[in-house]
Amino acid sequence: MAGRGRSGDRIEPSFSGRPARDDDAFSLDADDRVVTNRSARRGSSRPPPSQRPAPRRRREPREREGGGFFRFMRRVVYWCLVLFIWAGIGVAGLVLYYGSRMPSASTWAIPERPPNVKITAVDGSVIANRGATGGEALSLENMSPYIPEAVIAIEDRRFYSHFGVDPLGLGRAIVTNFTAGHMVQGGSTLTQQLAKNLFLSPERTLERKVQEVLLALWLEQKYTKDQILAMYLNRVFFGSNAYGVEAASRRYFNKSARDVNLGEAAVLAGLLKAPSRLSPARDAEAANARAQLVLAAMREQGFITDSEVKTAMSQTPASAKSYWTGAGHYVADMVMDELPGLIGDVKEDVIVDTTIDKSLEKKAEQSLVDVLDKEGDKLDASQAALVSIDGTGAIRALVGGRDYAASQFNRAVKAKRQPGSSFKPFVYAAALEKGLTPFSVFNDAPIRIGDWTPENYEKKYNGEVTLATALAKSLNTVAAQLVMYDGPDQVIKLAHRLGIESELQPNASIALGTSEVSLMELTASYAAFMNGGYKATPHVIRRVTTAEGKVLYENTYDSPPRVLSEQIAAQMDAMMMGVIDNGTGKSAKIPGWQAAGKTGTTQNSRDALFVGFTSNLTTGVWFGNDDGKPMKKVTGGGLPAKAWKEFMIAAHKGLSPAPLFGNGQLIDNPNSSQPMAQAAPDGGQPVTAEVPPSTTIGGIISGVFGGDANANRYPQAPVRQQTATSGNGPVPPADVAEGGGAGYGNVVPPGDVGTPQTTSSVQPRRTTLLDLIMGQ
Repeated sequence: MAGRGRSGDRIEPSFSGRPARDDDAFSLDADDRVVTNRSARRGSSRPPPSQRPAPRRRREPREREGGGFFRFMRRVVYWCLVLFIWAGIGVAGLVLYYGSRMPSASTWAIPERPPNVKITAVDGSVIANRGATGGEALSLENMSPYIPEAVIAIEDRRFYSHFGVDPLGLGRAIVTNFTAGHMVQGGSTLTQQLAKNLFLSPERTLERKVQEVLLALWLEQKYTKDQILAMYLNRVFFGSNAYGVEAASRRYFNKSARDVNLGEAAVLAGLLKAPSRLSPARDAEAANARAQLVLAAMREQGFITDSEVKTAMSQTPASAKSYWTGAGHYVADMVMDELPGLIGDVKEDVIVDTTIDKSLEKKAEQSLVDVLDKEGDKLDASQAALVSIDGTGAIRALVGGRDYAASQFNRAVKAKRQPGSSFKPFVYAAALEKGLTPFSVFNDAPIRIGDWTPENYEKKYNGEVTLATALAKSLNTVAAQLVMYDGPDQVIKLAHRLGIESELQPNASIALGTSEVSLMELTASYAAFMNGGYKATPHVIRRVTTAEGKVLYENTYDSPPRVLSEQIAAQMDAMMMGVIDNGTGKSAKIPGWQAAGKTGTTQNSRDALFVGFTSNLTTGVWFGNDDGKPMKKVTGGGLPAKAWKEFMIAAHKGLSPAPLFGNGQLIDNPNSSQPMAQAAPDGGQPVTAEVPPSTTIGGIISGVFGGDANANRYPQAPVRQQTATSGNGPVPPADVAEGGGAGYGNVVPPGDVGTPQTTSSVQPRRTTLLDLIMGQ
């Protein structure tokens, strides 16, 4: 504060900021000079203020010059810390909120993986997988080691070091996406992806992301890293309806994930980014480009060397084969249709062992495709089916159509069509049970049954012929007479006894195969002729087990009942040999093998069949069109017999020829053990052989049949009746309907078969067999 000196002069404050002293002098004005009394008294030598140099300004320290910038940075750091703390509080609040909306952690459990049905052939190789996943689950030890390495390298390189969430990976993804201006990388770990796949919906919301993190932390605490990785690899989607590495490997490379090489593993790992877009089945070039990135990542992580990368580049498949092709899928569908009836609902992974021989399956499919490709177009035949069955009823090969990818309908099992003349063996077998023999004589001539006049295919008649000749030439008139001689009901009973399950109409036209049946049941019924008279129930499933080996089902078709006597089985075999050797089935001859069978053709060549057998296999083949469109004069002895021959030759390659049951010998007197001599198939010396006793049936069909424990399930083969018409004598006259058909009742064919006759006709009016049913 200002004061006054001793002389009463006013003293001003010092510029230095310190208290003014009374010996200091200040210049207050340009014209006023105040000098203290002390200075005057002492006669100070200091120059007057006007002569003194101006006072220097004191400079602030250098740190004070930059003090504003540092204060700003301190404030930024301070507020960042504040914001970070509040953000942490907010995140914690969100976690608590969304976490409270989740069930208690004590109730969390890994959901069961959808069960897979692994369908295998007799050699253990996989035919197909069925189920929501499309493949079985594999442990890390059982899959190719390249698969987990490739996935870790491209998806989560710090998988074995993070705690379920990878902050470094998340930060890198954020920076990369911000720099690129759009989503380029994801920050989720494999554990997070597994949590999402197991528990959460695919929607992108904050709540789902928070829950994903919480679940990932829980998974890391409850399971080991290897367990988490195995669960991920067995459940993740790889595109094309394939879930898990096994399904994907089967889908894209037609091999197990156990056998995947480095290049294929890189393709699989590359799919995870965009399964549909990068699928090798859709865009092989994009899949390969992505695989190269995977290989580079694996090399960077030290999983592989440069030389292995070069090798893998040559291994990477250029394209994936179409998966939904191959006759095996018809078998797989058939298995899935039957499985619930055997074990109930499938609740865990199961293995179904089938009776299918994959080599025979491929040969069967190829034989049909070869014939269709060669002659199908010019003869208007677009579809075909094949069933091959052994003596036990086990289905060894089944082809339900030309191409499964084009049509999944199984024509061998589900389609029912008229068998035509391939039904005649049941008519002849019923006649033999009535007491006739292959040498019984009938008159092949125009006949009339009620208002129906069946006619032979060639419109020619042979007069008196034996039953063996009539069957070989497929004479319709004789077959019609046999139906009336046996009675339609007897024929139907025998057909059902041998294995026909479809409903059959009890009328005379049954002789020409007018009642519809499936190819599988028709073929299985022929197997009773081949194996010596035992029922051959068709089946494709041998055993069903769990993945741990527990047996859930095992078939019991190893003790079939006898449904046909040995003598009649042997006689029918010999008669049907004549169909191939001298009759309508000449196109089906197999060099060196005894073979028997029967052709069948329906009205206007809408269906053509050949069913035949050797001592090893019974095979049925059908050709036709799905819409019922007629083919161009295709008969059972044409395309079906050719395809049958091609398949059977391939199926018997390398096997030693074995004779048919009864050695193909025609027996004149059923009460005699001495058969009539017959020329050998190769033109050699005639041979004679006794009909094998019942004890030899095990040897005929590989010893798989036991006793008749199941005999009560089926009607037994009747004892053959002896009649006055047995032997070589003639039987009822050709015109079995003399008198206008009275007495035939409901056995007259339906109205759409043949042409009604008037009782005033002088001569029986004939219908063209092409308009009725061709007898080939």
